Amino acid sequence: MNLELRLFASFREAVGTKTIHRDFSEDATVETVLQGLEDEFEGLEDEFIEDGEIRPQVNVLKNGREVLHLQGLDTPLADGDTLSIFPPVAGG
Repeated sequence: MNLELRLFASFREAVGTKTIHRDFSEDATVETVLQGLEDEFEGLEDEFIEDGEIRPQVNVLKNGREVLHLQGLDTPLADGDTLSIFPPVAGG
């Protein structure tokens, strides 16, 4: 299945572009995708997953819905889904 992955701020810098498309197996989950990105891009190593959970302050949206309100890392994905991944943001 083909997914659109949208990365923002420092994650975008690590990948070199805002949007990438990747093919995954039909049983892919959010964890599969995040782990794949961590493995593929050196600048994303250990940025998404910590102790078996999405790292604090990292927001991952599946088709505009926060995956923590779905099934977290176990959220299933389907062909054509979009995952948007936002790093922690600070400021004031």
